[in-house]
Amino acid sequence: MSSVSRPLLQVQDLHAAFATPNGLVPAVDGVSFSLSAGKTLGLVGESGCGKTVTALTILRLLPEATSHYRGQVWFAGQELLSLPTADIRTIRGNRIAMIFQEPMTALNPVLTIGEQISEVLRLHRGLSRAAAWEEAGRSLLQVGIADPASRLSQYPHQLSGGLRQRALIAMALVCRPQLVIADEPTTALDVTIQAQILALLAELQAGLNMALLLISHNLGVVAQITDRVAVMYAGRLVETAGTVQLFAQPRHPYTRGLLASVPKLNFHSAPDPLQAIPGQVPSLGEIPPGCPFQPRCPRAFSSCNQPPPWFQVGPEHQVACWLYAPGGNYA
Repeated sequence: MSSVSRPLLQVQDLHAAFATPNGLVPAVDGVSFSLSAGKTLGLVGESGCGKTVTALTILRLLPEATSHYRGQVWFAGQELLSLPTADIRTIRGNRIAMIFQEPMTALNPVLTIGEQISEVLRLHRGLSRAAAWEEAGRSLLQVGIADPASRLSQYPHQLSGGLRQRALIAMALVCRPQLVIADEPTTALDVTIQAQILALLAELQAGLNMALLLISHNLGVVAQITDRVAVMYAGRLVETAGTVQLFAQPRHPYTRGLLASVPKLNFHSAPDPLQAIPGQVPSLGEIPPGCPFQPRCPRAFSSCNQPPPWFQVGPEHQVACWLYAPGGNYA
């Protein structure tokens, strides 16, 4: 983070919970991070840890009747959580865009690709139908879709998975947003198409100087395109660091477990046994007191019964783990 310029996005002590017959169930618990223009932050963790809920809370896309949130989300000097509904609608899809995980469910199956992209331009840019259609075609070319004139008239089911994802990216970027939130943008794609989509995102980001919040559990993807990484577990952040630093020297036992569980290719000897983190992420209503990772942690001790504060373990490298308290016992 620059010491002289304010980050484009600042999330401060963000909480989100869902109303149930048994009361409020927390999904995001005190999350804070920042992201500057032109930079990429990876938000990683196992499925169910709260990554997507964090993104939906930032954009205020959670159902108002069943969700509760508090904290602050500052975007380009505006606090989003307190904005009137009409104002946040002018920001979503325009200055902040989201690329959802599964394009087949994110795209409307009964509208053509052209109708869906041009609708964004008519709504946020006030373009005529003809001008919006023409700009939609240019946006398809920008994301590497050939013959845009015919593609605009096709429905989502008529496109391959890779083309659907590219169309979704085109729709997200057509208004030249300052911030893009990408939620597992390559999960359903094969490795070749995945590499193409990642290269496309990096190229477009550089050209537009946009900030990118990448939500993923794929550590290979995160290592490839992010500048910083925030590791999330059971609704809380447990470690944040520069990408190179985090992969070279992971500190939190959970982060170490995640990295150790990635399969490794070894062409010169028998493959190493695949390591796994014992247990599973607790359900939202059964998060243990203290450190939420304590029941699965091989290094847990008595202090872990209390919520750990953040400890500085390197330049711009913080970890929420009692093992790093002054006089701690981490090796």
